[in-house]
Amino acid sequence: MEGQLRNDFQGKSAVVTGGTRGLGRAIAGRLAAAGCRVATCGRSAPDTLPDGVSFHAVDVRDPEAAAAFVDAVAAEQGGLDILVNNAGGSPEAAAESASPRFHEAIIRLNLLAPLTLSQAAYRHMAGGSGGSIVNIASLSGQRPSPGTAAYGAAKAGLVSLTQSLAQEWGAAGIRVNALIVGLMATETTEATYGDDSAQARIAASIPLGRFGTGDDIAGAVLWLCSDLAAWVSGARLNVDGGGERPLFLEQLKGN
Repeated sequence: MEGQLRNDFQGKSAVVTGGTRGLGRAIAGRLAAAGCRVATCGRSAPDTLPDGVSFHAVDVRDPEAAAAFVDAVAAEQGGLDILVNNAGGSPEAAAESASPRFHEAIIRLNLLAPLTLSQAAYRHMAGGSGGSIVNIASLSGQRPSPGTAAYGAAKAGLVSLTQSLAQEWGAAGIRVNALIVGLMATETTEATYGDDSAQARIAASIPLGRFGTGDDIAGAVLWLCSDLAAWVSGARLNVDGGGERPLFLEQLKGN
């Protein structure tokens, strides 16, 4: 066997944006538990964070603040090995009536912020032994996203950005990958998917029979950032329980 592949994060430095709740919190916690020094950010401090995770008050939509955050973490932790662009999201808004300012804010959060943060991370990763960037994308970027049109467009752009950066930065030893996240159970599950009955119907339509969890996404992030994925870059990895069942199949059954 040539060399020895490892899934070891001892001494590694990581930034996980939006790591105070939901998927980001699970990702940050798992990386810290695996030995990473992890920094996360948000606009306001949470009551608690997983052990080994530090917090910085940052609005990643502000390019200067986002870049300064990455630089500060790299200085504090002696470098940067991992960046997880997790911060994102969008409230529902009709495309015909949402303001230009609203659309700009959604695209800035979900597409431009990951680009700015990745540029800042590049400066630290390229000068050392490389690094791993994981962009948290969404099924909304792969199929129509009615009610969140700007969000879907931004997530589609994030996947394209992932592949472009993987090509540009491969020579620097930087791997860039995207997770295409499916329907998830989080703190906002009821607001997103409805009551328990509605959630049960939706979960039953997923091939694996349940919503995803933060641990499902965190496990995929850890794999992509580990030596086990040393030759994986520019990938679009669907973590979606098998995907959404085509509507026409249900219509054929008369449902």
